[in-house]
Amino acid sequence: MSRLQQRFADLKQEGRAGLVTFITAGDPDPERSLAILSALPEAGADVIELGMPFTDPMADGPAIQASSLRALQAGMTLVKTLDLVRQFRLGNQKTPLVLMGYYNPIYSYGAERFARDAAEAGVDGLIIVDLPPEEAQELVAFTKPLGIDFIVLTTPTTDEKRLPAVLSNASGFVYYVSILGITGTATADLGAVEAAVARLRAATDLPLAVGFGIKSPEQAAATARLADAVVVGSALVNCIADSQGDAAQAAAFVRSLAQGVRGAQQKEVP
Repeated sequence: MSRLQQRFADLKQEGRAGLVTFITAGDPDPERSLAILSALPEAGADVIELGMPFTDPMADGPAIQASSLRALQAGMTLVKTLDLVRQFRLGNQKTPLVLMGYYNPIYSYGAERFARDAAEAGVDGLIIVDLPPEEAQELVAFTKPLGIDFIVLTTPTTDEKRLPAVLSNASGFVYYVSILGITGTATADLGAVEAAVARLRAATDLPLAVGFGIKSPEQAAATARLADAVVVGSALVNCIADSQGDAAQAAAFVRSLAQGVRGAQQKEVP
């Protein structure tokens, strides 16, 4: 059983949703980024998404765009991102870690080489925002045999005709993007999220995580009542920026989110 499968199995056993936290690798610099990354599990992060810094993060709002710029200016590269994963794994072998980003750096690195190096570093899954399902096989062909999950994004505009293609390579969990547009710019309507989650549950047995627009413990708790996991990114990235990369402040914010998620109405265990 992979780390992601084990974590979601444990969450189901506990009868609660999980907290997925996003930070950008190397933000604000590699040293402080490692300190923040290492602090997240104890603060309550059940799964970690680590952003691969990129010069043109088209799905991301101002907060994550700025974090990518800070990381790149601090010298962060894809090679150094994998090194950051290796350093994290020296102290943590249990927390699932997912790399999130865009395909261009992976294409330049070489898909086969990247899959091999990511698996060796301790990466559990990938979210590649701009790789459509029709072209995903050129990466999945290398990652799947190595046990790296390919986590797909679904959105409010993913209709019934498109959904099977989107889910065709999915593993690990399915990420539902709850708003239209870029990260960190709006808040989702919970009624619409509930309907979307029900529709996705009818189409896949994979755990469902909901993200985009979740900024507070209260919003995280409300979403946790509907989904298997709640994803918080821009709000944490803003906390890192405001505190100039202080790991203790980032951990405190994550702890408040985790309390919100864990304090939500408990889900029934079958």
